[in-house]
Amino acid sequence: MILSASFFCLCLLILSGVCADGDEVKSVCVTEGDSVSLHTDVTEVQSKDQILWMFGPQETRIAELHKLDIDMFDSNETFGNRLQMDSQTGSLTITDIRSEHTGLYKLEIRSKRGNSNQRFNVTVYARLPVLVITSNSSQCSSSSSSSSSSESRCAVVCSAVNVSHVTLSWYKGNSLLSSISVSDLSISLSLPLEVEYQDNNTYSCVVSYSFTNRTTHLNNTGLCHPCPAVNRRSGLMRAVSVSLALLVLIAGAAGLRYHRNCRQTVQTEEEMHYADPAFLTHPLQSTDVVAEDLTVYSTVKT
Repeated sequence: MILSASFFCLCLLILSGVCADGDEVKSVCVTEGDSVSLHTDVTEVQSKDQILWMFGPQETRIAELHKLDIDMFDSNETFGNRLQMDSQTGSLTITDIRSEHTGLYKLEIRSKRGNSNQRFNVTVYARLPVLVITSNSSQCSSSSSSSSSSESRCAVVCSAVNVSHVTLSWYKGNSLLSSISVSDLSISLSLPLEVEYQDNNTYSCVVSYSFTNRTTHLNNTGLCHPCPAVNRRSGLMRAVSVSLALLVLIAGAAGLRYHRNCRQTVQTEEEMHYADPAFLTHPLQSTDVVAEDLTVYSTVKT
C-alpha cells in the first residue's frame, strides 16, 4: 500500500513537472529539449486585463498580453521562437527548452478582479542517458547444494555515463532491489546485479530525476549465459577425459610397438637355414708333429 501511494505521488510529479512548491516560488523541473508550460490560473482573460511575463534577475520583459494583444518584446534574442503565449489564459509555454533558459520567471497580473504576482523557478536538467546493461563474467558465481541442484547466477551491470542529480536503480517487477544516487557532480554510475540464469522474472534498470525517469529492461535470455564457475566441473571432466585418451593412445602405441618387435623376432627365427653335412673321401692331412713311438720291447730268456 505504501509503495502504491509513493508510485502515485511520483506519477503526479512527473505529469506536472513540479519539483516543489514554496510559499512564494513554484519550482518547475524539466529536461532539456522538452516543453514546459507556466500557468496563470486564469480561466479567461478579460479585455482590460494585463498579463506580463519577465525572466531573469533583471526581470527582462519577454511576453505581455494587454487588451487582448500579445507582445513578445525582444524575447527572440534569448528564446528564439520557443515562446508561446495563450491568448485565452495568458499562460506561457517554452518549447525545446535549453539549459540557458534555467532561471526565475515572474508573472504579474493586473485586472479588475485584483492584482497578483507569481514566480516560477525553472530548472532545466540534461536529458537522461540511455542505459547500458552488460554482463560481467568476471563476477560470475554459482551456489549449489549438490551437482544435480546447482543454480547458475549471472552478474550484470547497469551503467549511466556523465550524469548528475540522478538515482540509478534495479527493479524486479515493481519491487526495488537496489539503488545508488549522485549529487551535483557529473560522473558515471554503475550498479551491479546478480540474477539466476534463465530467470523468467522481469528486471529493469531505471535512471531517474525526482520528476521523470528512463527505463531499460534486462534481456536475460540474450545476455546471461552459464558462468565459467558452473562449467568448471565439466571442464575438469573434459581434462580428465583428454588425459585418459592420451594414456590409452600411449599404451596402444607401446603395445603395437611390442607386437611388431615380437613378430620380427619370430620371422628371424623362422628364416634361419641349416647347411647339409658333407663327408670327405680322402684322409685328412695333419700338420701336427707325429709323436714318437713309445713301444717298449723286453728281453726273452732261453
